Amino acid sequence: MAERQTGHIYTVSILTREIKTLLEETYPFIWISGEISNYSVPSSGHSYFTLKDKQATIQAVLFKNQKLKMRFQPEDGMMVYGLARLSIYEPRGNYQLIFEHLEPEGAGSFQIAFEQIKRKLSEKGYFDQKFKKQIPFLPSTICIITSGTGAALRDIIHISNRRFSNCRLEIIPIKVQGNGSEDEIINAIHSANERQKAEIIILSRGGGSLEDLASFNSELVATAIFHSKIPIITGIGHETDFTIADFVADLRAPTP
Repeated sequence: MAERQTGHIYTVSILTREIKTLLEETYPFIWISGEISNYSVPSSGHSYFTLKDKQATIQAVLFKNQKLKMRFQPEDGMMVYGLARLSIYEPRGNYQLIFEHLEPEGAGSFQIAFEQIKRKLSEKGYFDQKFKKQIPFLPSTICIITSGTGAALRDIIHISNRRFSNCRLEIIPIKVQGNGSEDEIINAIHSANERQKAEIIILSRGGGSLEDLASFNSELVATAIFHSKIPIITGIGHETDFTIADFVADLRAPTP
């Protein structure tokens, strides 16, 4: 039997803590890529998964506050890259990646989010023709939800005055992109429904990138459109632009 050494003897917790400190100081932040597997989200709201390649695996965590900043939903089999800290979960002695930022490989996060929400809402029946409300032929009042200073509003007013001069226009100006725009769109739809003055709602904005159109690809905005008692016509972006709002709306109108 080996004799007990008289030098320093570590406890498990002290050794683990020193290794943790060494790892965190050596790898404070690293960019890393791999494939997600065993993805799970317990009641805490944090995301736990394994990041792997052909030769190795590492346990990883994405805390709830970081996840809320992401547009896409991580899934098993998805190739991702991100910025992470390397640390040790002391109770188990496992080393793990703590992600501060995560992006899908290839297609951008906005495109991934678009496809995920589109698939989810399609499965829920939000795009089904049977739920589309009939558009009145000659409405007496139209509610326009759009930017108060954009070209889209001027175009709608011009066309309406030319074709339906007796139609009353009710305008609810909103932010069409950026922080707070999603809430403003939803609140405007709810407000128009509460007033019950308009026979049609037109939800519109000019063209832009997928990022610019992000609020119109929101699941919450789609839900507000779907549950509106007043028929909603969308005129969003250019003719080639399609948003989630367009798929849910009762009618998508062509835009210049």
